[in-house]
Amino acid sequence: MLAENRVRPTTVTTDSRDVLDVDAGVLAIPLWPRDDAEAQSDDDAALAGSQPGPWIGPGGDAIIDSLGLDLVGLVEREHGTGKAGEILSLQVFAEGRGAGSVDGDVDVTRVLLVGLGDGSPAAHRKAGAALARATRGAERVASTVTATSGDAEIVAFVEGVVLATFALDAHRSKPLKETKAPLRALVLAGSDHGSEAVERGMARASASWYARELVHTPSNVKDPAWMAEQARDVGRATGMDVHVRDEKKLEAEGFGGIVAVGVGSARPPRLVAMRYEPRGSRATTPHVVLVGKGITFDSGGLSLKPRASMTTMKTDMSGAATVLGVMSAVSALDVPVRVTGLLALAENMPGASAQRPSDVITQYDGTTVEVLNTDAEGRLVLADAIAYAVAELQPDAIVDIATLTGAATVGLGRSAAALYSTDDELAGTLAAAGDASGERMWRMPLVEDYRHALDSAVADVAHIATSKVNGGSIVAALFLERFTGGVSWAHLDIAGTGRADKDTAELVKGGTGYGVRALLTWLETYGTDGTRPAEGE
Repeated sequence: MLAENRVRPTTVTTDSRDVLDVDAGVLAIPLWPRDDAEAQSDDDAALAGSQPGPWIGPGGDAIIDSLGLDLVGLVEREHGTGKAGEILSLQVFAEGRGAGSVDGDVDVTRVLLVGLGDGSPAAHRKAGAALARATRGAERVASTVTATSGDAEIVAFVEGVVLATFALDAHRSKPLKETKAPLRALVLAGSDHGSEAVERGMARASASWYARELVHTPSNVKDPAWMAEQARDVGRATGMDVHVRDEKKLEAEGFGGIVAVGVGSARPPRLVAMRYEPRGSRATTPHVVLVGKGITFDSGGLSLKPRASMTTMKTDMSGAATVLGVMSAVSALDVPVRVTGLLALAENMPGASAQRPSDVITQYDGTTVEVLNTDAEGRLVLADAIAYAVAELQPDAIVDIATLTGAATVGLGRSAAALYSTDDELAGTLAAAGDASGERMWRMPLVEDYRHALDSAVADVAHIATSKVNGGSIVAALFLERFTGGVSWAHLDIAGTGRADKDTAELVKGGTGYGVRALLTWLETYGTDGTRPAEGE
């Protein structure tokens, strides 16, 4: 996490004691729809038989008895349904009722009923997000919402709690008001299981939080060198090897795409390589390369963007932020495969030395490219990084992630990333990881009939269509595919999902950090779910 951010995420811990024995001023109890309540065990459904509507879950009976609160009446009065993310709130006016005794050390001031819907991980994520937003500014909340939940549901709940109140407070003259700050601490009470799931959820959520910090940082602060320094910080914190190529090395080693995109800026480009080796790693341990587009600001270059289109372009390095977020967590999550993260970093500006439409450049693998629109720069930096990975890193799979085309947003909106792949198995496992983590992907075709649109009269290939086929996101993916050298490859176009227009569930307006959780889920199961041989097999 960025040291300069004055906002810190909620910490989540477990406590096997009953919810009233935990020192907390706010208590949160699950609320299940009747259909789901009937599926619970008799021990858990203490109140189910007496309630005509949704079931008030574990801890509800103790709160009713000890605090004298009419929680059933609250549900009836507010027409509660138990749907995921529903919050019913009841103020407590009596004093000295907390910490398990009438004269306890902590007064309970509020009781919240939290809808859990169908009890799925997605419902838990939404419930956690709603609870976090309802308790902004609170010091401590004790919860039984996950008392009967499985590990996957607990992980999702923690992610929702942490991410829903993300904020970057590093550039205001006055700090964020306490009433708007995230809940300081959440205690999952009444269960002796789940601590490992909480740790896993915190690691995943913290990685997403960090990616969001990077994306939300303004571009006058965030340039390629700054991003490279963040990678070095992660390397120092995790013991990971980090290598940074500056503009001189990039030019000398033939990274023509990255150099061409960055040459119009006074802030030169970088290529960062981060290498993670799991414990007991051997030469046979699968090796995955993640490639992130890192355009720290995209003016469009000489193909200048309109003013309105430029205001969100500090987020055009979201792919690199996602890769850096993933790399920050792989060690803590004990990911079982070797992972190299490549951050292709440049600032696309219309300086006096900027590349021109119609220039011909040479990519890392020797392919000559006719540049017809300098605002289609992301594929040029990705092509260099992918070609480098193929030539030098011997990967078993390459996954690149980028806010690449507006066409992906037009086609899929902001709820699903466009997924392209040369490998059906790879595409299937990535999509499954996206579904499991709440970061959906939609498989898109690599249309062979569109390939001719990249023909160039003066170079090996053009980087945008030279004949009208539409399908801009597909054409961009076809361009990238040329550089994959037959290696199993997937491309995630996150132009839509990388940004949110408003707060919803665990997302906040602005950069989302999309892909961190999905890629971590995929990496955690790589080689154990049939996608590739596990080490030594």
